[in-house]
Amino acid sequence: MVSLVLLSSFTYPHLSTFYKSPLHLHHHRNDKNQNLVTTTLSVPYASLYQNSSKSLLLLSHQRFVAHTSIQDTDTETNDSSSNLVGEDSAVFHFEQQKLSSWIYFTAILGVVLFILDVAWIDNSTGFGKAFVDAVSRISQSHEVVMLILILIFAGVHSGLASLRDSGEKLIGERAFRVLFAGVSLPLAVTTIVYFINHRYDGIQLWQVQDVPGIHQLAWLSNFISFFFLYPSTFNLLEVAAVDKPKLHLWETGIMRITRHPQMVGQVMWCLAHTVWIGNSVAVAASFGLIGHHLFGVWNGDRRLGIRYGKDFELVKGRTSVVPFAAIIDGRQKLPKDFYKEFIRVPYFIITAVTLGAYFAHPLMQAASFRLHW
Repeated sequence: MVSLVLLSSFTYPHLSTFYKSPLHLHHHRNDKNQNLVTTTLSVPYASLYQNSSKSLLLLSHQRFVAHTSIQDTDTETNDSSSNLVGEDSAVFHFEQQKLSSWIYFTAILGVVLFILDVAWIDNSTGFGKAFVDAVSRISQSHEVVMLILILIFAGVHSGLASLRDSGEKLIGERAFRVLFAGVSLPLAVTTIVYFINHRYDGIQLWQVQDVPGIHQLAWLSNFISFFFLYPSTFNLLEVAAVDKPKLHLWETGIMRITRHPQMVGQVMWCLAHTVWIGNSVAVAASFGLIGHHLFGVWNGDRRLGIRYGKDFELVKGRTSVVPFAAIIDGRQKLPKDFYKEFIRVPYFIITAVTLGAYFAHPLMQAASFRLHW
């Protein structure tokens, strides 16, 4: 593939000077022994004419580099910092943040939580309890109700995600995000609250809570699972539609380990809680959630393929769904400073929030119990 990188170009309306500083072309090829051979050519000058009605574009005296790489197919799919087609994930620069945007975000968050409480959570005014009661009439089994709640949430969540392209064209990116969140959030809260309230109501299948090391293993697995959050989750201003929401093609950070980190994180969370609780309700919840995220693997790849085409195929070729698989088989080449892709503000926030959520478990359980869902 040949790519010409113009480090500096200027357009002048009336300029006819030739710069005679050399243009260096670097030609890379692999010989029969797969050794890299580099040939440097010097061109005395370079100029590009346009017709009289257009400006004359001259290459400046700075050096411009053209890279011609003749590589085999396997080598072309290898990743490096120089041939990424996707975006760098979890990037957060304080100097690029606008105070007004975060004030707007805080205001939106407050309004959303207030509406959610009044319209859904509060049993005296909201529809949450009526919804749970209606689903509970379908079956007396907590396992069945758990699965139905997950199925409803999954259908709405994945269904709206699948309609994103057409929906954004119809009503706009921000309006569609409000619709998506406004429908998905109450259903997600309902599913979580029902699980918390009925997690010990099923048939006990095993009991390992007294086994030494099980609590530490479950805690560590749960803690690590939150670092597999999908990178778009970090874009809080887009999540709240303060910034225009985008369907991103991420390629760095956690994406090097697995192309579907949210699925991997959900599997880890489910396994940790299922092993610890050890009953049929936990098994049912894990079955439903893992099934939903496995569908998301297919659906997510399909949507990214439609949006990004060949660029997604390149990313897909050098990443894997199974964690570390692409690294092990050589399709993913980690940069020497790969660890720096995790030393970023969002991951420090995730650490703090995850630890806070663990210590807040009693408060979450008490709040859920008061709803009587």
